[in-house]
Amino acid sequence: MIIARTWYDYTTPDNADAYEALLKTEIFPGILARNVTGFSRIELLRGLAGEEAEFATVMWFDSLESVKAFAGADYETAVVLPKARALLKPRSRHYGVREERSAR
Repeated sequence: MIIARTWYDYTTPDNADAYEALLKTEIFPGILARNVTGFSRIELLRGLAGEEAEFATVMWFDSLESVKAFAGADYETAVVLPKARALLKPRSRHYGVREERSAR
């Protein structure tokens, strides 16, 4: 079963552009460089949650074992760089993909 690993990060609107740049220039390239078997892609979403900037990240894996290879035994804990962790309130969730359809 395909696994969608999501995590949610929140920061102030003033820090949002800097955090997005950190994701794009350091965090995502670092994740891709790990070459975790069963990991296929990562997606970044950004929006507002009240007065905070919210980032949602979706990582796609081919199994829960692949998620554990990426995140470790405590796989429900978000994997966040220490310099980012000080600014954020990250949370991780995992969903089994029940159906997938693509546009023509």
